[in-house]
Amino acid sequence: MSKIEKLTNDILREIGSLSRAIHSISDIKYKELKLQKGQFTFLTRICENPGINFVDLSNMLKVDKTTTTKAVQKLIEAGYVDKRQDETDKRGYKLFPTEKSLKVYNLIIEEENKNIEVCLEGFTKEEKIVINKLVKRMSKNIEEDWKNKKR
Repeated sequence: MSKIEKLTNDILREIGSLSRAIHSISDIKYKELKLQKGQFTFLTRICENPGINFVDLSNMLKVDKTTTTKAVQKLIEAGYVDKRQDETDKRGYKLFPTEKSLKVYNLIIEEENKNIEVCLEGFTKEEKIVINKLVKRMSKNIEEDWKNKKR
């Protein structure tokens, strides 16, 4: 019988569990806005980066282009996003928020801020700063590996 490897650290499981819980809460909340599972992440990034293209949006969210295309198409159909042909590269498209998305954007950010408050309840200001720096550093560390695996 082969030896079963042990996990050296469960931090990624904890982060994954945290992420799934927040997404689950958000999906319930945003159902009333007719946003489907996880679409709020695409919507917020488009609102924050008007004119972003599909590739940059995919890279920003660390998802494949097919996932981005499906999510954006649903947002277009729901009236949340406009897709316009790129003037410099006729093969590409740029994504822009509509008035409808700009109206719900503040509600989404407000909800995200509530989730952050709940997650960081009881932490000092200094601890919050350290957590933010460490998680950003983890994200930066994995980004190159993610890009290589994606190719």
